[in-house]
Amino acid sequence: MIGKSLLTFPALREGILLKRYKRFLADIKLDSGEIITAHCANTGPMKGVLHPGGRVRVKYSPSPTRKLSWSWEQAEVPSDNKTPTWVGVNTSLPNKLVRSAIEAGCLSNQLGQISKIRTEVKYGIEGKSRIDILLIPEKNEVDKREIYIEVKNTTWVKASVALFPDTVTKRGQKHLKEMIALLPRSRAVLIPCISRNDVRKFASGDSADPIYGELFKLALRTGVQVVPCCFGFFSDHITWEGLGLLDG
Repeated sequence: MIGKSLLTFPALREGILLKRYKRFLADIKLDSGEIITAHCANTGPMKGVLHPGGRVRVKYSPSPTRKLSWSWEQAEVPSDNKTPTWVGVNTSLPNKLVRSAIEAGCLSNQLGQISKIRTEVKYGIEGKSRIDILLIPEKNEVDKREIYIEVKNTTWVKASVALFPDTVTKRGQKHLKEMIALLPRSRAVLIPCISRNDVRKFASGDSADPIYGELFKLALRTGVQVVPCCFGFFSDHITWEGLGLLDG
């Protein structure tokens, strides 16, 4: 199943990143010579993947409801294995990728057989959060508890280990607390979506957010499952590249 294509799409256009600014905007010079402004869905610091002068891939999808016709989708970055790798930078994509992996059976050993998939379901201590994916097991599963899945786009790499978060995230801290609170009546699964194909290990980004790091360790001790998933990014498709391992 490694290398299985999960998503396909029209070939992305390539160019050079000139600058990223105002969090949501990126100026890019296409290989045709045209300079365009693309929407950047990733509003974080993009640590380790923001390289002005580096190659990027963008999607063209004009619409009357969109201010910008271009979206920044991928970036080519240096890798510890000396071969540049393409990284997915669109933070709206990981939930769709993980759902596709579940539907394709890539996570059946970890999650069991699933009868129903729901998304963006309200949950949490105050009932104001939304879980990325909620799974209802098949009736013949031994563990019939609902499975709450939180997906985290993971692109920052240090010493060949994928790390999340790459900055302080109050939202991420809250998600960990709410996942811990789900136990034991439900299963809680954190899926780091490793959006690059050059690493297989995952750890919490303690140096970026020490509080998140402590909550992550507490979550593991409490019984939250962490299932890192790896994906490969190409100009016209994205592939399943298997499970990652927890580091340390």
